[in-house]
Amino acid sequence: MPPSGLDAEVVVVGSGPGGAITAALLAEAGRDVVVLEEGPAPIAACPPYSLRELAEKYRGGGGLAAIGRVPVAYAEARCVGGGSEINSGLHHRPPDEVLDAWRRRFAIEDFDATALAPHLAACERDVGVHARPHAAPPASQKLLDGAARLGLAALDVPRYADYAAGGDGRRLGMTTSYLPRLAAAGGRLVADTRVRRLRRTGGDWELLAEQPGGRVTLRARTVFVAAGAVQTPALLRRSGVTRNVGDTLALHPMVRVLARFPDAVNPPDAGIATAQVKALAPRLSLGCSVSTRPFLALALAEHRRRLDDVDADASRMALYYAMSTGGRGSVRVLPGLRDPLVRYRLERDDLATLADGLRVLCRTLLAAGATEVYPGVLGLGPLRSEADVPPVLPPDRTSVVALHLFASCPMGEDRRRSAVDSFGRVHDRPGLHVADASLLGGPPSVNPQGTVMGIVRRNALAFLAR
Repeated sequence: MPPSGLDAEVVVVGSGPGGAITAALLAEAGRDVVVLEEGPAPIAACPPYSLRELAEKYRGGGGLAAIGRVPVAYAEARCVGGGSEINSGLHHRPPDEVLDAWRRRFAIEDFDATALAPHLAACERDVGVHARPHAAPPASQKLLDGAARLGLAALDVPRYADYAAGGDGRRLGMTTSYLPRLAAAGGRLVADTRVRRLRRTGGDWELLAEQPGGRVTLRARTVFVAAGAVQTPALLRRSGVTRNVGDTLALHPMVRVLARFPDAVNPPDAGIATAQVKALAPRLSLGCSVSTRPFLALALAEHRRRLDDVDADASRMALYYAMSTGGRGSVRVLPGLRDPLVRYRLERDDLATLADGLRVLCRTLLAAGATEVYPGVLGLGPLRSEADVPPVLPPDRTSVVALHLFASCPMGEDRRRSAVDSFGRVHDRPGLHVADASLLGGPPSVNPQGTVMGIVRRNALAFLAR
């Protein structure tokens, strides 16, 4: 296996929010940093939320699933910039009570809302969090109107977006913020490089990787693994690091619905609907989803007789979701297989919670004027009343999806539960760190990107201070 010529003081595996922020801050502090990204470098601008984006930026074209009694379809980015380049850019700060629960459960040092606040504020400034400067898109407004009629608290969520050009704004992510800072500070980003295994050699780490031209070996004094909540534990487990690694994967299970309205709610230039209902959080959240034609058609997979309606009636259709925090999963590697095995277990109570969310969502959309609601449940619908929703969603006919994954390598000083310490250092593995959503102690009940960015910034500065 030939050397790559990419040896560095610090190697960061993954260029999403965790890896990009860590790498940029370390490079700006004078460290020699290389970022390795499995996905390809962008060739040209890709239309957001398009079939082309699914093909170019998502692992497996967006078609991944966690195995279980109720399979959960999930999405992972596989591109420069990671998840920040494919998500809607919705920003929340983590709820104080969630941080407190993680701190107590895992014995995390110097970790609460006050300690994290300056890091969250810095990331919000650096990436560009903005409230929408104009009226919400029609699909958002429908959810806001329905919530108001039912007395449910709702909001139009701020985004990582540049609204200066008008319209829906330009999505902002790592490729417009921290990765340019990395380059300006002399750091290197290498795409099309998949790290297969890590090996301790003397006082350094050896990274065995694959590139289109063959296998290469890199050496580094310090490694930050920031490959995401599935790929990070998979890489660590392939490398013999298994204690509390990949045992506690969590996500936000959601059930989507397609709502049809008598008026236009989804014109081609409507933009991303960003309204959310948090009145029932953390147990449940309601929100808007991407409503481009490919996603509308996918949402009707359980109602195939209505697929032709997308072509005829897309402007009057919009997608929404009911999201919970239930279930628990794991990540394992199997001999001879390139991809890890992801399992997720949803119990009867979890399906009852999702049914509760579906009922509230149905009630809200009908209050907003929807004429029909098609849930992601085979044989159920169209819903014209919340009474049409069963007490428990059927496990064999419910389409559960997840866009947020985390908590597979939780941090803290309690070694019975944590994989890394309070600042992301892998227990008993000097020079090896985790820097992504794997660090979270469980579901944050809000879009997790803001939480992840604040935590990895905190940890990167702590590393530099040492």
